[in-house]
Amino acid sequence: MSDIVNEAVTVLNAKLAGADFDGSAKFDIQGEGAVMIDGDGARAADDDADVTLSADADTFKEILEGETNPTAAFMTGKLKVDGDMGMAMKLAAVLG
Repeated sequence: MSDIVNEAVTVLNAKLAGADFDGSAKFDIQGEGAVMIDGDGARAADDDADVTLSADADTFKEILEGETNPTAAFMTGKLKVDGDMGMAMKLAAVLG
């Protein structure tokens, strides 16, 4: 597992603490691996999810650090969304 995936799991779990996220989402970080998010929090895994968000490592890191807005990344093609768009929006609201 890559350092980027490990760092993402740590950051996402901190952001999800106390949040009510009842779906499942997967961040597919190109060339690094995948992070699953569900009601139990974030973990390194590549399971089926309601929505899959794909981006390169730099874009993903910028989103996590709040430097890039996920909607802007999606609109410019840096972030790809496959699956339930409503769940993607719900996740964006939880991660703030």
